[in-house]
Amino acid sequence: MAADPAPLLSSGFDFLVGQWRVLHRKRRQRLQGNDDWFEFPGTLDVGPILAGAGNIDRNDLDDPDGRYQATSLRLFDAAQGIWSIYWIDGRYAGIDTPVVGVFDGPVGKFYSDDSFEGRVIRVRFTYEDLGPQDARWSQAFSADGGANWETNWIMEFTRMEQA
Repeated sequence: MAADPAPLLSSGFDFLVGQWRVLHRKRRQRLQGNDDWFEFPGTLDVGPILAGAGNIDRNDLDDPDGRYQATSLRLFDAAQGIWSIYWIDGRYAGIDTPVVGVFDGPVGKFYSDDSFEGRVIRVRFTYEDLGPQDARWSQAFSADGGANWETNWIMEFTRMEQA
């Protein structure tokens, strides 16, 4: 006999479940002191998996350089109380190094060590629950071990009306 689904293990990403319109804002150049940004639309569809121990999404990005799809896989480690987030970009083979972190109230911050254009960097994802109809995600890079951060990509989410 199958057990009843477990309650959600963490309330961290509950706010993100559903369908969203997305306004993407990206820097044209990263870690170069450049403040030239561009914008484009997209959609995001997020659903729970593993009885609340995670969620997965489908991103459709209408980037001016070419439309593409990407997926985020978010997994909660209940024993450690932390989330790991894996980015899968449809333009490339493989899965990015996960960012790992926690929520403090409505804001979650997640970090990893990575490289960008041959430089060792820290990566930070920030998720913000802005209420039932709005949320925000941002990505920032640090080339100095986290002393200074440059935000280079922001996604503003607006919940779609349910039919």
